[in-house]
Amino acid sequence: MAGACTPAISLSIMRVCPDDSARVWKMRKPRIFPIGPLKFCICLLMAPMLISGCSHFNDGRQVKTTFAEANDLFFQGSYTASLNKYSEIIDKYPATADRALFEMGIIYAHPKNEQKDYQKSLECFQKLIKDYPESEYRQNSEMVIFNIWNVVLKDKTIAAQQMQIETLQHEVQGKENEIVTLQKKIEAFEKKIEALEKKFFAYAIQKGSADRILIEKNARRLMLISQGEVLKSYNIALGGNPIGPKEQQGDNKTPEGTYVIDGRNKDSRFHLSLHISYPNERDKNRAKELGVSPGGDIMIHGIKNGLSWVGDAHTEVDWTKGCIAVTDEEIEEISKLAPNGTIVEIQP
Repeated sequence: MAGACTPAISLSIMRVCPDDSARVWKMRKPRIFPIGPLKFCICLLMAPMLISGCSHFNDGRQVKTTFAEANDLFFQGSYTASLNKYSEIIDKYPATADRALFEMGIIYAHPKNEQKDYQKSLECFQKLIKDYPESEYRQNSEMVIFNIWNVVLKDKTIAAQQMQIETLQHEVQGKENEIVTLQKKIEAFEKKIEALEKKFFAYAIQKGSADRILIEKNARRLMLISQGEVLKSYNIALGGNPIGPKEQQGDNKTPEGTYVIDGRNKDSRFHLSLHISYPNERDKNRAKELGVSPGGDIMIHGIKNGLSWVGDAHTEVDWTKGCIAVTDEEIEEISKLAPNGTIVEIQP
């Protein structure tokens, strides 16, 4: 048996014993289980904890409920309200402040948070690491801080690049505005030139000024010349076989030499035509030596009737039988400036 000063726990156990005449209950003798002083003290210490356990359980349940409310607000997109709820948790339940700080840091950096603030997010994680060095959230906080710095660096790089792009766009817009201004000036200048040309040609027509027509076959160019000065030049099309001087009828070559305008036809099949005095004596002698006909009917004329819509595009190919072709508007202009007798010089 234990000593008088040692507490003991007495357990009475009921046992059922069968009997031949009847079932009777018999009580076993009490058994005494001794416990040492240390175990007794532990029991005494645990007793108040067990008694007050319901109060701690209620606090834990309240914390869990408050965290759930904060999370619900977050998932609803009410980020400010969620942050306020976490601040409330820190004030009321400081033992869970590390978790609250961690989740607040996440909300501040969340991409869908229109008021996201990386600086406040970093402050939450840094406070957690500093004030709660043993927290289970410390390692994750350090990783998040690293990632946030990377994001901040990328955002700064993107912002700098965006600023450069905007600066370049402003510069381009400025250049475009300058181009538009220059184009308007050019258009105005061209209109002035056109007006001066009209005045000049009106004056030239009155004076009958062109005294020479120079045709350069290789350059596909016809120039009206007065007293050695070029009044105007025109792009032309030649005969389908343009290389070399015309030698005989049907060779589709344009002549080379000096001639004069010796007639004009206002009812031409090519709008209007000026007849050139081909063949000259040199052309006739060459043809005679070759025993062929030199041909004739070489003219400066417009586009074939009905095809005037082709316009300047007619010069893309040499399409005549040996004549020199310009547009309908141009032959009318040339006709006014080059009377009969005007010298026509055709060079290779």
